[in-house]
Amino acid sequence: MAFWNKKKSDDSVSEERTKKAGGMFAGVRAALAKTREALGTDIRDVFKNQGELVDEEFLQKLFAVLAKSDMGGEMARQIRDKIGKEYRARKVNFEEILQTIAGEIRETLEQGGTAIKMADAGPTVILVVGVNGSGKTTSIAKLANRFTKQGKRVLLGAGDTFRAAAVEQLTIWAERIGCDIVTGKQGADPGVVAFQASKQAAEENYDVCIIDTAGRLQTQTSLMQELEKIRRVIGKHVEEGPQEVLLVLDATAGQNAVSQARGFSEAAGCTGIVLAKIDGSAKGGVIVPIRQQFELPVKLVGLGEGIDDMAEFDPESFTRGLLDPGDE
Repeated sequence: MAFWNKKKSDDSVSEERTKKAGGMFAGVRAALAKTREALGTDIRDVFKNQGELVDEEFLQKLFAVLAKSDMGGEMARQIRDKIGKEYRARKVNFEEILQTIAGEIRETLEQGGTAIKMADAGPTVILVVGVNGSGKTTSIAKLANRFTKQGKRVLLGAGDTFRAAAVEQLTIWAERIGCDIVTGKQGADPGVVAFQASKQAAEENYDVCIIDTAGRLQTQTSLMQELEKIRRVIGKHVEEGPQEVLLVLDATAGQNAVSQARGFSEAAGCTGIVLAKIDGSAKGGVIVPIRQQFELPVKLVGLGEGIDDMAEFDPESFTRGLLDPGDE
């Protein structure tokens, strides 16, 4: 039996949320296998015997293990202090400590609703930002696929005009999914594509318009300012648009993702995060410091390379996938 089931969660979770979390858990657990194995092994190494006395030496070792993980120093201190307060001078086993760690992480990851904000009237416009190679284009395709399967009419805007491959890739995805796409000439002003896409979405009664942007580093000031211009252009055609500005972060980037979140959240007015590639990384825990340092909700997680491998973020399922050893 998994340690998670040995102790009831203190959270009061609605029946609807529990059902959703359970449905998501299998995919998240599989995707987080590398992270769970690396983190669990490091924590288990703190235990020489079946039970360990919680003293200053134990707490320092545990802190060192957690601090070097992608959860970061702040979370490591929080967990160390919690365990010190609850268990000092007592003998504890691996499962007890893992349960306490899980509780602290789950509480940190708690947030408001993960649903995409939809427009009250007219099209919902979603602007997608991030660095090159973060999984931005694939995440857009997965998101468009989700909306299309919900029966919504979707229009894509290929705003990454500096990379011909990005436009080509998004066009191929649009054809496969069965949605429309607006493209521009290579090297053209991305604002023009955003203008045309949002205008067409409004005039032709699309339900959702998802606009890609050129990948950029968070340190490139002029390119970050361009995102502000794109947002203003969208607002001319769609009231209160864009409804969402989603930042795609690559889980394999580790602490680099924290720096990206800082730069983009300040310059682009991000409203949420898509955490991509958690299946290919041992660094899925990076979402913890991002949630601690920024008030951005995690909206979606990428679970694999398939078009359907995307799920709404659920703190309970994610924490279990991160730490629950199950039958491993």
